[in-house]
Amino acid sequence: MSAAGPGDGFVAGRETFESVVGFLDGAEAAGMEHAELETELDTRGRELMRRLLADHLDLRADRERRLDAVTDPEGVPRTRAESGHTRALTSVFGEVTVTRRAYRAPDRANLHPADAALNLPAEKHSHGLRRLVAIEAARGSFDTAVDAIDRATGVRLGKRQAEALATAAAADFDAFYAQRRPPSATGADGRDPGGGEPHEQALVLSYDGKGVVMRPDALRPATAKAAAEATPKLAGRLSKGEKRNRKRMATVGAVYHAACAPRTPGDIMADPDDQQPTPGPVTTDKWLTASVTADAATVIAAVFDEAQRRDPDQRRTWIVLVDGNNHQIERTRAEAAARGLEVAIVVDLVHVLEYLWAAAWCFFPEGDPAAEDWVRDRAIAVLDGKAITVAAGIRRRASAAGLRAGKRRNADTAADYLIAKAPYLDYPTALNQGWPIATGVIEGACRHLVKDRMDITGARWGLGGAEAVLKLRALRSNGDFDDYWRYHLTQERRRVHQSRYLDGEIPTAA
Repeated sequence: MSAAGPGDGFVAGRETFESVVGFLDGAEAAGMEHAELETELDTRGRELMRRLLADHLDLRADRERRLDAVTDPEGVPRTRAESGHTRALTSVFGEVTVTRRAYRAPDRANLHPADAALNLPAEKHSHGLRRLVAIEAARGSFDTAVDAIDRATGVRLGKRQAEALATAAAADFDAFYAQRRPPSATGADGRDPGGGEPHEQALVLSYDGKGVVMRPDALRPATAKAAAEATPKLAGRLSKGEKRNRKRMATVGAVYHAACAPRTPGDIMADPDDQQPTPGPVTTDKWLTASVTADAATVIAAVFDEAQRRDPDQRRTWIVLVDGNNHQIERTRAEAAARGLEVAIVVDLVHVLEYLWAAAWCFFPEGDPAAEDWVRDRAIAVLDGKAITVAAGIRRRASAAGLRAGKRRNADTAADYLIAKAPYLDYPTALNQGWPIATGVIEGACRHLVKDRMDITGARWGLGGAEAVLKLRALRSNGDFDDYWRYHLTQERRRVHQSRYLDGEIPTAA
């Protein structure tokens, strides 16, 4: 091993730099327009950076000192050191070779402490490329991500490579949020971060599902069986309803703070021509999670975990907003009971309105303005806490009109819904306390996290790629990507390198 002094290294880098300068000083460059110069410098500049990185790695290899003691987790020492062992690394500048010492023992995998010093990934592609894939794959399809990385770096990845890198990039999502200190629901003085009193801010939990079209091998068993038994009506495309057995449900969860804003039923159902709408609760510190591999119960548990991290002493009122899904309500009650928590479950008003509108068309011709007044009056009654009375009135009107079973079906469905959900339609308390009563946040999250990305025309997802993209999109939506990436690199070092040495201590030269 020779000691490299000042000026001894970076020979290739210096030569490449001089060639760039020579090009810019020459006749060829003098005849180019600026766009041509940009293109040429982009290509030459990448090669310069690749050469400089390669020179630096060679210099580190030249300066690597032999270590006295290198021991694996089982306490087996590596008694022989061999220099000149190489591995490839595809960086954001192109491929380079990493040369380092290998510490060896019979029938044992080699150890490379220099790899740990560089925190090299287990695979060929660098963490820089992995980060670019994480960013681009969260924005658009894997095909467009591959093209974007090619344009930015000149490195051409395969689609499967990009999917694998995205999956690796999202590996620490759950652990990151488990250890992260979230925005506190209460400050040290019991006031909220915005300066209000504890009773002026609620902690809201919400969850919903959105189907994702999957490849056959990624479907849940029951769905896969139904898909296999289905007979398509057309040979060339799916007909209406046939995509149902091609989807797997992704569950999205949200936790956020809501500044309470008391309102009246008239404020909610105000005639837009009569007055300005009364502002509703203002939401802050929104946190999202999503999963297509975990079931709804697991995601709901994760939402409760986040809420407890924010408000461990439950100094806030906890509101759970749901769309009426029975499983969500059951899991909410089970989680709250298991944790000894008090939660107020509120069914989304918009879903109630949809049932009322469906019932209205049993009594009014399609498009009749009188239906709007009818729905408004019943919605105000529901907001006044009279859901059971409204349900009874709908049934009486259907019977009085002599509607046949098929004609009155939506009226009976609406009445059944109001009666079944009545325990969760305590809108008088919600409005008086200023709580939110609509699931717009979680529905918007389903559109943003799932539909906008996962419903790209023709997309058929595998489990790993779908789960990774959902988590990467959640990180970016939460504004946590940069913090997550630093944590991810620390975890990579622990997994890939520290785990291979005794007590997790990577040996270094004294």
